[in-house]
Amino acid sequence: MRLVITHYIVTKWGRRWKNRTALEQWQDKRIRRHVDNVRKNSRFYRELWAGIPAAEWRTFPVIEKAQMMGNFDELNTAGITKEQAFAEAYAAENSRNFKPTLKGVTVGLSSGTSGSRGIFLVGEEEQAAWTGTVLAKLLPGGLWKRARIAFFLRANSNLYESVEQGRLQFQYFDLLEPLPVLLARMEQYQPDIWIAPPSMLRLLAEARNAGELNLQPRRIIAVAEVLDPLDQKQIERTFGQKVHQAYQCTEGFLGSTCSHGMLHLNEDIVHIEKEVLDEESRRFVPVVTDFSRSVQPIIRYRLNDILTEAAEPCPCGSLFTAIERIEGRCDDILYLPHTADGRLVTVFPDFMTRAVLAASADIEHYRVLQHSPNELEISYLIRDGMTGEAERLIESELSRLFKRLSCIPPQLTFTVYSFVPGRQKLRRVERGWKL
Repeated sequence: MRLVITHYIVTKWGRRWKNRTALEQWQDKRIRRHVDNVRKNSRFYRELWAGIPAAEWRTFPVIEKAQMMGNFDELNTAGITKEQAFAEAYAAENSRNFKPTLKGVTVGLSSGTSGSRGIFLVGEEEQAAWTGTVLAKLLPGGLWKRARIAFFLRANSNLYESVEQGRLQFQYFDLLEPLPVLLARMEQYQPDIWIAPPSMLRLLAEARNAGELNLQPRRIIAVAEVLDPLDQKQIERTFGQKVHQAYQCTEGFLGSTCSHGMLHLNEDIVHIEKEVLDEESRRFVPVVTDFSRSVQPIIRYRLNDILTEAAEPCPCGSLFTAIERIEGRCDDILYLPHTADGRLVTVFPDFMTRAVLAASADIEHYRVLQHSPNELEISYLIRDGMTGEAERLIESELSRLFKRLSCIPPQLTFTVYSFVPGRQKLRRVERGWKL
C-alpha cells in the first residue's frame, strides 16, 4: 500500500516540467538508465542492441508483436517461458480464477484483436506503480474518498484487482455473464465508477433508458475498444456526463483523459515516437518505449493503432501530447481501387464512420466490414425501422466519399446489425481481407 501511495503522490503532484523540452530531456535521461538495466537482464535486447550505446536508443531496431512473442523467453527478465505463461493464463481464463501468479509475476492475455493473442507480465513493484499511476490519473475525488469501482472486461487480473486500496472497493464484472445477471449485480453493488468497453457502456445506457437499471455513475471510463462517436454520444446523453478514456494495452498504460475530457499520452511513464501515416490529418502510429516496466521490457515497440493528434493544445495546459481520437487499427484501414489505374487507395476507418453517421441521425448501431476491394457489407440498426430510406441515404453518403477519393465504388450489401459484447471486441470498421 505504501508504494501505491508513493506513486499516486508522485504522479499527482510530484513531477513538473517548465516546458516540453525539459520533459523530453527528463524522458531521455530515464530511458538511458532503463536501457542499461534492460541490457543487463534481457538476452534478446542485449543481442538486438549489440554495439549501440544507450545514448543512441532512438536508433535501436523497432520491434512488433510477432518479434516480441517469438523471442518471449529471452526478452522477459523473470525467467518465464512462453509455454509457462500461456499455460498459466489459459488456466485462469478457463477457471475464471485470476488470482494465481507465476514466480510472483502477474500473467495476463491480451484480447487478440489482431488475430493472435499476446502475453503480458507484470512484477509486484510494477503492479504497485501501475496502481498508483492509474488511480492518480483516473480516480475522481482523490485516493482517500470512498468509491465503488465496477470493472467490466472479458478477463480479470491481479493487476486490475490491485486498485482496491483503502476506501476503494473493486468488483470485477465478467463480460461472459448474461446481461440480466450483470445488471442485478450492479443494482446490488451500487458502483459509482464504471470502467468498461464502450459496447458494454452502451448496453448499460440502453438498460437505463429502458428502466432496467436505476443507477447514476460518478465517472464513466471507456477501455479496451475504440470509443466510437455514436456510442460516446448515446452514453453521454443518457448519463449527462463526459465519457473518460484509459488507453491501456499489453504494451502499457499509454493515455488517459484530463479534466477537460481530452485524451493525453502518459508521457511521464512512456515515450511515444510518431510514425506518421498522414501528415495533413495528423494521423500516426505510436512506437512505444515504456521506461516504467522491466519484467517485460517494451522498447521501441510499434503498435498497430491509428492515433490522431489534436490540432490545438488542450486548455488544461498539460505538456503531454493531446490526442483527438484513437481511430482503430492499421489492420482496419480499408483499401479501394483507384478509378484511373486500379492502385489501392487508403480509406481510414474514420472516413467510413463519418459517412455512415452522416446518412441518418436515426442510426443506432452500425458495422462496416470490407470482404474484398470490391465488396463492402454495412450492418446497421435504425430507429423506427425505416430500412429502405436508410440504405439509400447510406449509399448516397458513401458514393460521395468514394467520388472524393477517386475510388471505384464497391458492391454494397446491407445486413441487420448484431453484436453481443464479451467474446470479442467491437470493431465498428473492419477489413476482413489481407493485403
